[in-house]
Amino acid sequence: MTYRPLPLCVTVTNSAIEGLGLFAIENIPVGFEFGISHILDERFENGYIRTPLGGFINHSAEANCETVVDNDGFVRIKSVVEINVGDEITLRYNLYEVNRI
Repeated sequence: MTYRPLPLCVTVTNSAIEGLGLFAIENIPVGFEFGISHILDERFENGYIRTPLGGFINHSAEANCETVVDNDGFVRIKSVVEINVGDEITLRYNLYEVNRI
């Protein structure tokens, strides 16, 4: 297994929401798993290690993705609607409470 900080279907660019964001460069189906955004680890501030994927996802009240926490303490991002080329990848979250949505 190899680790990619970002899946090939997204890019980082300027966001109208906040700073930089993740944007689809190809159509993404419902249920697509983008990868690990956070790793639960109480030794770190706020209890998380954030990956590059987690660092670029912006908040939206009408998010197109959700978080899924697995038994190993990995927080993963999964699409909940079809995402079109050019759409920003978003989550509904509170800062450092991504696994409690």
